[in-house]
Amino acid sequence: MTYTVTVKESDRLDAVLRLEVPSLINAEVSNSKIRRLIVAGCVCVNGRQCRVPSAIVKQNQKIVIEINAQKLFFEKQPDDKPFIIQDQDVLFEDESFIIINKPPFIPVEETIVKGRGNVHQSVVDYLWKKNPSLRNPPYAGIMHRLDRETSGVLLFTKSRSVNTDIHQQFESHTVQKVYRAVCTHTGKQSVPPQFTVSLCMGRVSPKSAACKMGVVSEKNGGLPSVTDFKVHAVSDGFYYIDAFLHTGRTHQIRLHLSHSGLPIVGDELYGGTKGLPECENRIMLHAQSLTFVHPVTKQSVTVTAPLPSGFGTL
Repeated sequence: MTYTVTVKESDRLDAVLRLEVPSLINAEVSNSKIRRLIVAGCVCVNGRQCRVPSAIVKQNQKIVIEINAQKLFFEKQPDDKPFIIQDQDVLFEDESFIIINKPPFIPVEETIVKGRGNVHQSVVDYLWKKNPSLRNPPYAGIMHRLDRETSGVLLFTKSRSVNTDIHQQFESHTVQKVYRAVCTHTGKQSVPPQFTVSLCMGRVSPKSAACKMGVVSEKNGGLPSVTDFKVHAVSDGFYYIDAFLHTGRTHQIRLHLSHSGLPIVGDELYGGTKGLPECENRIMLHAQSLTFVHPVTKQSVTVTAPLPSGFGTL
C-alpha cells in the first residue's frame, strides 16, 4: 500500500519514518527495516525517489512510502537455498520467453531483505552469462509468481514486446496452470474423484504477521476463487491431487484443499501435517505444467516440470 506523510519538522529521513511508519501500518518496525525500506527505493520525497537514510527532509515536505507488509516483515529463512540456473533447469527458451523449473525454498523476486537470493536475479545472471557481451543486464520480466516453498514451472519474458499479450492471458485466466499437491484427509466424508471449490477469500492475518488467507465474504472484501481438483492416486494415506486453477488468488490451492479437509503435507499454516524429511520438510505443492498461446507464433505451448521426489507419477 502507498502512504503519504507530511514532515512536521526538519530531520533525517530515517528518523522521520521511524516515527511515522509504525502508526501507518499499526505494527512495530525496527530501525534496520526502516533503512531497508529507504535503500530498496520505496520512499519518495516531494516526488523524487530517495535511497539515502541520512538525507535531511524539511518541514512540510511530502513523503510517499510504498509498503508491502508481507515483504517488510519476511526475514531471510535459514533454509533459503542458493540457486544458480543450469541448462537442465531451463524447460523452454526462445527469443520471447525463458521458462525454468523453480526449486523450493527460494523467493521468486527480490525482497526487502538485503542479500537474499531470488529466482529473478538467477535468471538475469544466467542470460547474461550466455551473452557476456551485453553492456547492461538482460531483461527478464516477471509475469506470475510461486510461493517460496512451491516448486515447478515459472515463466519470464525476455522481450518487453510480448508483455502485454502474456499479461492479459494471465489476467483473463486463459493460461492453463496445473499443480500437484500431496495431502492427508482430515474430513469425515469420503473424497470424490473430482470436485470443485468455489468461495470468496481474503487475508485474515494481521499485516505484521505471515500472510494467511481465509473465507471472507464479498461484502467484506473477499474475492471469488475457483479451483477444480482431480484425485490422481491414493497411497499409504496420502492423496495425490491435481489442481486446475480458474483464478489466481494468493494461497488459493492451499486454502481450498484445507477447506475441503485435505490439507497439504508440510503446510502447517493451513492445518497440514509436518513436512516429510525425505522431501526436505517442504510444503508438498508443485507447479506441474503451464499452457499458453505464444504471442508471436500464435501456437499453443505446454511446458511441464518433472515431479520432484515424493509427488507420485504424472
